[in-house]
Amino acid sequence: MPVEINYDGLSFPNAFRIDLLVEDKLILEIKSVERLSNLHAKQLLTYLRLTNRPLGLLLNFSGETMKEGIRRVAN
Repeated sequence: MPVEINYDGLSFPNAFRIDLLVEDKLILEIKSVERLSNLHAKQLLTYLRLTNRPLGLLLNFSGETMKEGIRRVAN
């Protein structure tokens, strides 16, 4: 889902793309990397702050189990 950012009187259409937005409340950021890093969590936190949403999930599909590949990020 493309997201527009308005800052200091300037408009940036398609500034970034959210992977999935659930019920207009929860942002899902999908990755497939060997290990999730703090950079991935910071990316999701930035998306949460810019869209003024409270909660997001970082999902990594590269782990052995899905349980170890889920990280909750709150704004």
